[in-house]
Amino acid sequence: MFKLVEPYQKRPIRFLELWEKNGWRLKVYSLAYQMPLARPHVVETSKPILWKHLQEVAKDKPHYNVGFIGINDGRGAIFSFVDFWADENELHHHVFVSLKEEVEKLEYKTPTGLTACVWDAALLAFERQAWVDTMLNNPTGPSLEQYLSTQMNQDV
Repeated sequence: MFKLVEPYQKRPIRFLELWEKNGWRLKVYSLAYQMPLARPHVVETSKPILWKHLQEVAKDKPHYNVGFIGINDGRGAIFSFVDFWADENELHHHVFVSLKEEVEKLEYKTPTGLTACVWDAALLAFERQAWVDTMLNNPTGPSLEQYLSTQMNQDV
C-alpha cells in the first residue's frame, strides 16, 4: 500500500544567478524544502562539483555552452544537477546526490537511472519550454539571450 511520509507541499524554485565561467553561461536555481532558498554553503559547494563534471561530459558533444544548474536542498538529501543543451534540441541531464549535511560528498547518480523528484521535474519542464519558445519556435529566430533571460521563480 502507498503511504505518504508527509503531504505534498509546494516548494520555492528561485533563479539565483547567471553563472558565467570559461565561456559557459548557466542559469543557477535554488529549490528548497521548508526554506525560502537552498543554504548558501550547499549552493557554493555544489557548483564546483557540477562544473568539473560538466567539463568532462560536454567536451565531445556539439553544444552551445548554455544550460542550467538546479540545487535542491531537500528534506533528507541534496539533489544537485547540471543540464546543457546540445544538438539543437537535446537536453543532457546529470544528477548528484548526498546526505543533507554532507553536500561535499555529492555522488554521481545518473547511471542509476535517477532523474528527478517532482519539484526538479517542474524546473526541467520550465527549461524545456523556455528552450522551445526562445530557440526552436521563436518567430524572430533562435536567441540564446532570450533563453538565458527566461527564468523560473515559482512555488510548485
